[in-house]
Amino acid sequence: MKPLLKIFTTLLFSIGIMTISSEVSAQQDKSQRPSPPATVSEKVNGATITIEYSRPSVKGRKIWGALVPYDKVWRTGANEATTFSTDKDIKVEGQTLAAGTYGLFTIPGEEEWTIIFNKTAKQWGAYNYNSDDDVLRVKVKPGKAEKKYEQFTIEVSNSGVVSLMWDELRVNFNLK
Repeated sequence: MKPLLKIFTTLLFSIGIMTISSEVSAQQDKSQRPSPPATVSEKVNGATITIEYSRPSVKGRKIWGALVPYDKVWRTGANEATTFSTDKDIKVEGQTLAAGTYGLFTIPGEEEWTIIFNKTAKQWGAYNYNSDDDVLRVKVKPGKAEKKYEQFTIEVSNSGVVSLMWDELRVNFNLK
């Protein structure tokens, strides 16, 4: 009887481990998140630009000045901080940014946005953001998007315009 009990116990234990493994694996599938991941990559003047971010949705919420407060550092997306990579030195709004991978943060404002490149690329949100790690900050003006963007979207054109679009807002900054 004891060998049968041991087999039964081992079987139950194995089923439990497989169930836990499946659940952990499903949680690690980032594409199933409410704000799924996205990557955009483009060649700009010989440099490869890659931006990795998560795409939150409007879902009927007021975004600017509410969900995303004005005058506070924003992770520029959802989940992990957005990352910006360049394999060559580039100019961002006329200022030099060395090749590397950076956390891309912003400070949204009604009249002006600050685009921030921070040397700590891998972090969750902006909870541990430290301005002492900023390597470059540039200021740009927000504008009205040509359509409503339900999901936060980042585009990079081969002419060097990076566009951040969400709800009815578009913020562009230029790379050379």
